[in-house]
Amino acid sequence: MVPKLIRVKQKFADECIEDIEGAVKNELAKSGAKFASGSSIALAVGSRGIKNIHRIVKATVEYLKAMGVKPFVVPAMGSHGGANADGQKKVLEGYGITEEYTGAPIYSSMEVVELPQGELCHKVFMDSCAYNADGIIVINRIKVHTDFHGKTESGLLKMCVIGLGKHKQALEIHSYGVYGLRELIPKAARHILKNSKIMLGIGIVENAYDNTAVIKAVKPELMEEEEMKLLDICRKNMPGLPVDKLDILIVDEMGKDISGVGIDPNITGRMRIRNEKEPEKPDITNIVVTDLTGASHGNALGMGLADFITRRLYDKIDFKATYENVLTSTFLERGKMPVVAETDQEAVEYALRTCSKTDLEAAGIIRIKNTLHLGEMYVSPGIYEEIKDSLNIEVIGDFEEMTDLQGSLKKFEPGDT
Repeated sequence: MVPKLIRVKQKFADECIEDIEGAVKNELAKSGAKFASGSSIALAVGSRGIKNIHRIVKATVEYLKAMGVKPFVVPAMGSHGGANADGQKKVLEGYGITEEYTGAPIYSSMEVVELPQGELCHKVFMDSCAYNADGIIVINRIKVHTDFHGKTESGLLKMCVIGLGKHKQALEIHSYGVYGLRELIPKAARHILKNSKIMLGIGIVENAYDNTAVIKAVKPELMEEEEMKLLDICRKNMPGLPVDKLDILIVDEMGKDISGVGIDPNITGRMRIRNEKEPEKPDITNIVVTDLTGASHGNALGMGLADFITRRLYDKIDFKATYENVLTSTFLERGKMPVVAETDQEAVEYALRTCSKTDLEAAGIIRIKNTLHLGEMYVSPGIYEEIKDSLNIEVIGDFEEMTDLQGSLKKFEPGDT
């Protein structure tokens, strides 16, 4: 049986932008970027589940059209979407980025143009549609990376390189492993920014509740410097679990729209990259993941970070899309198959049996919706006793049964989603 758990709320700072469209247009105006009437501008948009991304893209399109510009959208997402044009377009449409909504067509192609390599140790590519435009604006969230940590991690620079470089650039950079991500992306981005038509970056930072906290338009020559500042803001606003040691973490859903690795290693403490040191905390004995988001389109990269998954999740996996992403990344551990349980209840029971606890009632358990939303969660009695007096913890409800008669976890919709 799944032990009874109690619902609690974690309180984080929640400063955010209400007028998304106004903020975007104000930043574009402040940037000083000049757009010639009649020119074509490619908007590079990625595959992450960014809050308000459809509104940000639409506001950018409206601003450019008011200047007499002809904007269009290109998927900038490396090998995601099954590494094919139709799949990448569907990823954007899944986020509400359609021609009907934004007012701009989506030109999705895996064709690339090879740029001059200069002194770089690898080839450099750019999406052919973006390359042939009169200018390019990259739009992305700045956040802590799931594979490495450095001065810049996941954001505008990475999109300039792997996003706009499509599958070919992803293969080039990932062939160098973590070194490629940490050391080569900044160098390649500097080279691309000097030798391409990238005119602006629109950087987005989200707060701990996944709400839009910062929107910043940045010129190419300031992109690296500003991204480092935005990354610092992101780090200060990152949510986390309320304890550092845990027997079982139950995750209701994983997916590419939640994290590049499905379940964020910065939250779970599991990197699973050969020769890379694992985070010191949190220390979690067993991780159970029960479902895969529809916006992942079957891509279950990151399932190898879990110990147990359900048949429900397994049946949604598109192994071709998943393995293409895994092989491109070169981090094979993340694509390995966990133990598959028939039901949610069975998965948790397996985790309880193998968490090295003689008194299962005392097992430390937390259940979360996903690794992006940590404002509300369920905790076991032991965890409750550990955190109940914390100033940022509020108890909502009583201890309750977690599973129904069919062994499925009762629906959990956190108030912060």
